[in-house]
Amino acid sequence: MFPANLVETQNSMFKIDHINIEGNVALSPMAAISDSPYRKICRRYGSMFSFSEFISADALVHGNKTTRDMLRYEVEERPVIIQIFGKNPDIIQEAALIVEQSGADIVDLNMGCSADRVAGGGAGAGLLKDISLAGRIIEAMKKAVKIPVSAKIRLGWDQNSKNYLETLKILEGSGVSMISVHGRTKKQAYTGTADWNAIGEIKSRASVPILGNGDVESYEDADNKIKEYGVDGVLIGRAAIGNPWVFRGSHRSRTHVDDVVDLVLMHLDEMLAFYPEQNGLKLFRKHAAKYMKHFFGAKEARMKLLTCESVEEFKDICLALKEGCWPDSEN
Repeated sequence: MFPANLVETQNSMFKIDHINIEGNVALSPMAAISDSPYRKICRRYGSMFSFSEFISADALVHGNKTTRDMLRYEVEERPVIIQIFGKNPDIIQEAALIVEQSGADIVDLNMGCSADRVAGGGAGAGLLKDISLAGRIIEAMKKAVKIPVSAKIRLGWDQNSKNYLETLKILEGSGVSMISVHGRTKKQAYTGTADWNAIGEIKSRASVPILGNGDVESYEDADNKIKEYGVDGVLIGRAAIGNPWVFRGSHRSRTHVDDVVDLVLMHLDEMLAFYPEQNGLKLFRKHAAKYMKHFFGAKEARMKLLTCESVEEFKDICLALKEGCWPDSEN
């Protein structure tokens, strides 16, 4: 059974075209993290929608099975935003149509990935160096699908080329329905500090919903950002890994260990069911490491959980940790 003490979605509401969005905080799209099992958990804890990890438009169009599998989602995740990346308008247009045919509610163009293998080739944040191309891609997507088209951007390529207001103008003129903004440049990647003043400036000039992203550590922090900068919502990334409690304003480090272990076991079962042909336990380890932060004082037990190959052994260790194990503020 899933824990019953979940809060209801926050009362705030905005629209992405015709789609009502209830709430104001959501799990950010993160590679190898924002898959269906974890999106589903976060929705249950209050994330306002499900935002997929980025998916290669080229691989999607060419029928790559692993990539097509990334389109899977559960009905309870809805509204579902599927994010794609690439730089060829024709291919992205076709990929957007595939996304729509999957039943997704919104298709999103990734203009924020800072990884060199993506941005260096002109996709992801690479599109910030050619925003006229980004505009043509959005226009192509709009022509192909009836569902809303959104985009996730950064402030620019580097400190000397922050073109976020020009990017906003181009994307809005091309018909985008929502923009998510990570308050850093491509060159910053995840270093330094997110510039929320720039995000607020974008919101003040925008005619579409704007979501802010970057350095948000808690629900209270997200709420403060919404009040101070006027954004319609906030995406929480790294602070939400292994921490769905963040979406209901509670703290993982103050959660009873029994509740943590129950969620760990439930999440593992979801992973095993979703990835029947892959090693669900191995894929789950990155989540397990985060769930266990601040909770399990026995470092030896933690190491066993992160290295054991047997699902049964993993579950036995988790159940044993319920016996007298309490939050550990030192780890």
